[in-house]
Amino acid sequence: MTMPDLSVDLTGKLLIAMPGLEDPRFAGAVVFLCVHSPSNSMGLIINKPMDEITFAEMMEQLEIAKRGTAPELPICYGGPVELRRGFVLHTSDYRARGEEGIRVDHRFSMTGTLDILEDIAAARGPRRALLALGYAGWGAGQLDDEIQRNDWLTADATPELVFDMAMDRKWDAGLESLGINPLMLSSEAGHA
Repeated sequence: MTMPDLSVDLTGKLLIAMPGLEDPRFAGAVVFLCVHSPSNSMGLIINKPMDEITFAEMMEQLEIAKRGTAPELPICYGGPVELRRGFVLHTSDYRARGEEGIRVDHRFSMTGTLDILEDIAAARGPRRALLALGYAGWGAGQLDDEIQRNDWLTADATPELVFDMAMDRKWDAGLESLGINPLMLSSEAGHA
């Protein structure tokens, strides 16, 4: 059996949790990787909605006035680290002010400042976006070990899957993009 090449930069890819992944915080998760490097990795779970708060309610709490036809962004549980901090994953048509944004690739960027929320509320934000509270983080080599252990599959990210697809369809769609039927996966090993 050939081992996967773990030196590949997975920035901008999706991590799809395998059914056997033991950490309940990541069960059924699809994670967009914003950073993958030898020293650390950081991503946002993009398929676990936080139904207890709406974007409009969050804007009200932050005292940001919504003007005109500002969109109602979906809010996701982004991961278990820094749950009180928000990150906006968005299309790269929007440029963050200053040095606060990360341009992941030509299609995706991530910004973690209030400026982007103010711009979205004023209908000056990115074409497509989602807000994540918290993030998923890994130390040096930790994510690569989890991938080698078959906790995660990796897939290409598309704006359609990340921003347009219903939250409850993203895991299935990620697997299907790899040619895998989600119904064929099991968390239990079989014996013939």
